Amino acid sequence: MTALRNSSAISDDRLLTAARECLLAVGWRRTTMTDVARRAGVSRMSVYRRWPDMTALIGDLMTKEWSTVGAELAERDPHPSADGIAQAVGAVAAQIRQGDLFQKIVDVDPELLIPYLLVRRGRTQDAMLESIEAAVRAGQDSADVRDGNPSLLARSVLLTAMGFVFSAPTMIGESIDEAALFSELVVAVRSYLQRHPTKFLPRSAPPNTSRGPR
Repeated sequence: MTALRNSSAISDDRLLTAARECLLAVGWRRTTMTDVARRAGVSRMSVYRRWPDMTALIGDLMTKEWSTVGAELAERDPHPSADGIAQAVGAVAAQIRQGDLFQKIVDVDPELLIPYLLVRRGRTQDAMLESIEAAVRAGQDSADVRDGNPSLLARSVLLTAMGFVFSAPTMIGESIDEAALFSELVVAVRSYLQRHPTKFLPRSAPPNTSRGPR
């Protein structure tokens, strides 16, 4: 028991896993720090030493759960390209949308997400932006991603993906399913990022100033 109560011997992952289980069981509003400690098998102070309240704890949980775009980028395309970035962003967006944690928050505690949609960025979004921007820069260096401010391009990509994650259910129906919708996210991001060859229009023929026979 002494080892359990020693905060240095308790990993953050263990506590975050306990918090995740609590949230999936009863939702964020009904979960307390005491519940997390009990599920992790540690003292309540062991949890409070890491996080001052449930808001901070859940913030770290969401960051851990959803900040996977960097790993997806590295796994799918070690030399980032427009297509590789698009595939990774599409895969991560679909994973978040279909994940049980996201579904639980949307169903039970949607207000938890509102600040990140309307007021400010969270650490999860910052982590995703950092990964996407780094990939965009690398893609520009290899001439596969179009020119432009990497930060602006990354933010535009993330905004597009967030629209699909949060609003996909409003666009599903009839012959359109979620898989088809997220496939179009990949197409949209790829088209936005890829370098298009400059198209030169043929010069118009000079006016014929010669006088023909009268």
